[in-house]
Amino acid sequence: MRTLVDLGDAQIEELDALSKKEKRSRASLVRQAIDEFLRGRHGKQEDEAFGLWSRRNMDGLAYQKKERDEW
Repeated sequence: MRTLVDLGDAQIEELDALSKKEKRSRASLVRQAIDEFLRGRHGKQEDEAFGLWSRRNMDGLAYQKKERDEW
């Protein structure tokens, strides 16, 4: 799929220099950058969730039993 993105002159110049150095296309470099960005975002979501239960003052099993007793 094609996507149109506006980049600044400095970004294009740096991409062109890196493209020549690594002998890769600009598109390839942009795809890699997006992949790395998305992987980083995915890990942050997991990190934010880790340890959430530790802020509670109730044992996890006690909470579970209390909630199931309501059924």
